[in-house]
Amino acid sequence: MKKIMLSAVGLVLVAQLATAQVKLPSPSPSATVMQTIGVTDVTVKYSRPSLKGRTPFTGDFVPYGKVWRTGANGATAFTTSTDMMVNGKALAAGTYAIMSMPAADKWTLIFSKNNTVTEQSYKPEDDVLRVDLTPAKTADKAETFTIGINNVTDSTATMDIMWADVKASANLAVNTSAITMANVDKAVMEKPDDANTLMAAASYNFSKGRNMEQSLSYVDKAIATKETFRNLWLKAQILGKMGKTAEALPLAQKALTIGETSGDAAFPFFKDAIAKGVADMQAKMPVATPSMKGKGKKKA
Repeated sequence: MKKIMLSAVGLVLVAQLATAQVKLPSPSPSATVMQTIGVTDVTVKYSRPSLKGRTPFTGDFVPYGKVWRTGANGATAFTTSTDMMVNGKALAAGTYAIMSMPAADKWTLIFSKNNTVTEQSYKPEDDVLRVDLTPAKTADKAETFTIGINNVTDSTATMDIMWADVKASANLAVNTSAITMANVDKAVMEKPDDANTLMAAASYNFSKGRNMEQSLSYVDKAIATKETFRNLWLKAQILGKMGKTAEALPLAQKALTIGETSGDAAFPFFKDAIAKGVADMQAKMPVATPSMKGKGKKKA
């Protein structure tokens, strides 16, 4: 009788745990990798199995030449906020499931439109992109499966897939300059009279050396709203880049003067650059030479 009662209690406890959705440790815990490349957000959500004495990519444990979900549990999800290139091939912005086929000398990395795909439900017709990766042996052994985004610049990165002593990497590339320029133009179109937007657009264009006349008009509109050392200094820099030093110099000098009394906590970070800019502009100005004594006088 006691055994029956204990069994009943055990069943009740199991039922309570199930209905209460108690969070329990997973043998392959979930992980998220998020990295910004320029202005593009890349996110990888996956699960991380551990070796536990096993050897992957051989035998029945993640065998060579067969499609694999590139992780454990649910499908590994790859999201990019903008269009990008993966190993030189185009991938549109969106979310995809990552599958792969490991092999000794070549991996095939697959981006599938089926975000819930498994090894059993995988269909090649759902492929959006396939790229080849060259695996390499690593000196350090990764006990736990790892996906990382490394070697980041403002337009490139590598997505590294690592487990045991194997690493396979995919090259990611985004056209950050074109995306940012489009974002800048769109922002100005949506807020043509907003001083902060105009300044941001003019500053970016100046840094890239594009649309100087247009950028000058943006700064002039910002100055018309309120004259600050920031917009005066930016206008001076734009004019200087356009070769109009005589117009740029008084603006730079005025920016320095206004900045000194502005109380703006950021001014000390700009002061040296503005002072150097003033000195550089002064050095470029032509030096007036006095007329030669007696020049133009008639001889007696």
